[in-house]
Amino acid sequence: MVKESELSLSHDASLRNKVFKYIKAQIINGRYIPGESLVESKLAEELGVSRTPIREAIRLLELEGLVETTPNKGAVVLGISPKDVEDIYAIRILVEGLAARWAAERMGPADKKELKKVLELMEFYAQKGDLDEVAELDMKFHQIIYESSGSKILNLTLSNLHQYVQLARLESLKVPSRISKTMAEHYAILESFLDGDPDKAEKVLTEHVEKAYVNIKVKKDE
Repeated sequence: MVKESELSLSHDASLRNKVFKYIKAQIINGRYIPGESLVESKLAEELGVSRTPIREAIRLLELEGLVETTPNKGAVVLGISPKDVEDIYAIRILVEGLAARWAAERMGPADKKELKKVLELMEFYAQKGDLDEVAELDMKFHQIIYESSGSKILNLTLSNLHQYVQLARLESLKVPSRISKTMAEHYAILESFLDGDPDKAEKVLTEHVEKAYVNIKVKKDE
């Protein structure tokens, strides 16, 4: 049974959202796989809650296209398909460079320092071969950029897209030599922000997303 402290579950108005975020995370990280049934009673027992917030969370997941509910079968995981990943990267390639440009124009010293700190931690865990931690820090690295863009809409859009391809990114890091290339690309991104160069930031971040997608396709075709 999942520890209640890990979920910070409490019987209040936010319970449904906490359950929703937990189940969504398990779908995105691959714990709940496509085709798997989400049994309300089992989830309620696992999370230590009643079936009501589980049912409400499943409705929200269905709205996001992560779950499908059918008669006599209940809720079934759809997950993130290869076509979804392709669409997400196509959008990121078009939009993420803009976030980088705006962030380079607006990022303050504190965020630059935090970006550098996160990258140094990525380097540390990459050398240890801890790809789970590298992927988690990679998400944080990009999140700093999204937030520094100064655009609430851009931040929300890219944060969601980046989260949805978490499993695909983790798998791509397992391709030989990809981790070292990823680190080099991140250092080039960091340098563009330290220099306050919007043109360079847009260019190197767009190239990074393009290379990441090529690498994901290589992993998928193996």
